[in-house]
Amino acid sequence: MQYKLPGTTIETRGYSRDVADTILENIFQCKGVVLSQVAVMTGVEPHDVQNWVKRGFLAPPRHRQYSRRQFTRVAIINMLRETMQIDSILRLLGYINGALDDESDDAIDDCELYNLFVNLLGRIGEQLPTEEELGRRCDEELAQFTERIPDSRRRVKDVLMVMVYAYFSANAKRRVDMLMKDIRAAT
Repeated sequence: MQYKLPGTTIETRGYSRDVADTILENIFQCKGVVLSQVAVMTGVEPHDVQNWVKRGFLAPPRHRQYSRRQFTRVAIINMLRETMQIDSILRLLGYINGALDDESDDAIDDCELYNLFVNLLGRIGEQLPTEEELGRRCDEELAQFTERIPDSRRRVKDVLMVMVYAYFSANAKRRVDMLMKDIRAAT
């Protein structure tokens, strides 16, 4: 079965440990990627990315190059926007560090969050677990997490749980849309 990294068009064989980190490390060996590459790898229209930069949701590119950190922010927003409003997504991302644009050394960056999320999907599998089981899986994933900001482990866990529910909700919505398309075609 083929998988795609959440919020992207990048194919992978599954959500094995650190697969997102490995794939993105390979892509970002050079300085960065240009807007057209971000658009192809995420399916997000270039004007949307530029709008996110203009509105402060995403740091501006340097020398027309988007960094890995910026790319993962686009992937996260893209994945979550299927089931959440943009202001809720920004609140969620800002919740971890206390600010949306925190780029201090102590901050939990989008790359780390995205890798934790994809690792968590690998732990979960195809079925959405109960809330209690999801909490346990999050705790397992965060067992080696170093708290650099007080209470950040709990905050990251909260965000990961929201991301997982949003991910499974988006998959369910896509399935509903496909079924409805079949029903419309039959009537």
